[in-house]
Amino acid sequence: MSETPVKLTWHKALAPDELPEGRVKTVTIGVESICVAHHEGQYGALCNSCPHQGGPLGEGTIENGYLRCPWHGWDYHPITGSPPGGFDDAIDTYPIEVRDDGVYVGLETEEEHQRDVSDVMVETMMNWGVKWCFGMVGHSNLNVSDALRRQEEAGVLRYVGIRHEGAASFACSAYGKLTGRPAACLAIAGPGATNLLTGLWDAHVDHAPLIALTGQVSTQVLGRHNFQEVPLDKAFGQVALYSQTVLQGSPHAELMSLACKSAILHQQVSHLIFPDEVAGEANEGEPDTPEGRLAQLEIAPPTSSIEQAIGMLKPAKRPLIIVGHGARNDMQAITALAEQLGCPVVTTFKGKGLIGDDHPLAAGVLGRSGTPIASWFMNESDVLLVLGASFSNHTGITPKKPTIQVDRDPDALAKFHKVDCMVYSDLSTAVAMLRDALSDNKSGDHKDEVAERWRLWREEKASRRRDDRGQGVASSVVFDGLTRLAPDDAIITVDVGNNAYSFGRYFECKRQSVLMSGYLGSIGFGLPAALGAWAATQEDDPRFVGRKVVSVSGDGGFGQYAMEFTTAVKYGMNITHVLLNNSNLGKITKEQRAGNWPVWQTSLTNPSFASFADLCGGKGYLVKSSDELDAALSAALAQDGPTLVEIMADPELI
Repeated sequence: MSETPVKLTWHKALAPDELPEGRVKTVTIGVESICVAHHEGQYGALCNSCPHQGGPLGEGTIENGYLRCPWHGWDYHPITGSPPGGFDDAIDTYPIEVRDDGVYVGLETEEEHQRDVSDVMVETMMNWGVKWCFGMVGHSNLNVSDALRRQEEAGVLRYVGIRHEGAASFACSAYGKLTGRPAACLAIAGPGATNLLTGLWDAHVDHAPLIALTGQVSTQVLGRHNFQEVPLDKAFGQVALYSQTVLQGSPHAELMSLACKSAILHQQVSHLIFPDEVAGEANEGEPDTPEGRLAQLEIAPPTSSIEQAIGMLKPAKRPLIIVGHGARNDMQAITALAEQLGCPVVTTFKGKGLIGDDHPLAAGVLGRSGTPIASWFMNESDVLLVLGASFSNHTGITPKKPTIQVDRDPDALAKFHKVDCMVYSDLSTAVAMLRDALSDNKSGDHKDEVAERWRLWREEKASRRRDDRGQGVASSVVFDGLTRLAPDDAIITVDVGNNAYSFGRYFECKRQSVLMSGYLGSIGFGLPAALGAWAATQEDDPRFVGRKVVSVSGDGGFGQYAMEFTTAVKYGMNITHVLLNNSNLGKITKEQRAGNWPVWQTSLTNPSFASFADLCGGKGYLVKSSDELDAALSAALAQDGPTLVEIMADPELI
């Protein structure tokens, strides 16, 4: 019985006379990569991959009548694919025809894609609500990438191809801080995976949910110092709460479900490692879903601790509420408590913007990046109610005042020193109980006092805006302009450096959301974080849809990931980047001087960043003096698409 003939589809591979005699060329038809050769008046079409190491034969040369592999020099006949000497490792060939209009190659009609491990795991990730992936496609993650591509083509996933993997993890970290939901970042084995680590640590220490997907070399060569082999389970062991290698016999959908569950419940980093040969293994399994997998997260406080807190607050005449980044989802209840008690509210720097500075009880930011308003109210208080904040050295929370600390993370309670009352609870539940117990309790109306302290501070800021050494724009002027012109609901990502300290002091929040690299304090955060924040504005979440994204950095921070501006251009991201250019690593200069060291190696040589933005396809604006600031900011903020405002800043007037 004769075999059923193979059905071929003919594709034009070359135009007439396109390939000279004695040459080879790689031609891509659909997803097939083919080596086409022209030898002794004939054409041959061979599989492009050498069977020994996968060398691309289309990049080889014809020598002495044989096609030589460019990687290790093995020879094959350019028409038949046979090696010299009768060896049995011949190259597969394709039918080829020379027609009047060119050279055609016959390919078997493409079969439907066979579901594999990557499909099952990526579909599971989508079921858990992951909507975005930031990453870089490469040789050891191609199966995972293809599964992501199918989800993007189906309209389930949005993919952003970045220029550096560190930008991908920072974007995911910012997205997680803003939304409370994980995005995914993708990298290859080895250097691609290690490039993720800084952004992953940022997410880890600031409790942002994130899922990292990394390629890995094939399992059969692990441990043999293979090219780009890094023991990723060890490299990611401290940064990822959940980190697993995907193996052939693994319960693949379940591994992804556990990764997503850990990221969401613990607001932490999860990491999955895909060895090259496992990711493409056939798998007809069904993807998992989160139904029945997530517990209720509300934690009610122990009766004794909440009663102790009530007992401390009832007699207080000058209570002060301090909120940190951990209170970002509980501000409605916290603000209602403050209004009931009539007491001021201050924030840590990471919590800036959680209560608008235009609220009559808002007293600004506490600590090194803060205002004299906040520190004054802390010094005058008789009890502190600290909600979702740590007591790290940057927060500036004094250990000398009677303190009630409420947190849903038991490790955060009294982490740095003893506190008087620890309340283990989610914040909204504890605050609701405090409101009920203190319904008839009012410490006094401190609104007039708050207003007076703001008046004094605004007079001081106005005085500083009049400073002009003729060496650039003062930071007080920059952030006064941004206060007046930024949309009231903008999402603002702030880089590390003197620009961050000045932003904390001078910018007055309304309903803006502020994102920063908190505990890690990583320079370069600002622009990649804006990519992640922009992603949230493209969803149907009413908290973020349509909001303008503004990123702020110095020239040092921008230089770390400057090429991600082209990413913003590629995807049409509505981001305005405000760049304070003082040709200096100003914060380091300040630290050297404070430590009585000579200033050394902190100067920077910069291009015109405004021109750079134009060259990238965005729009750049240059500000050399204070009177040019408002027009440039207004134009940049009004434009739909990526813009950059380069402000020549005075390095001393911060």
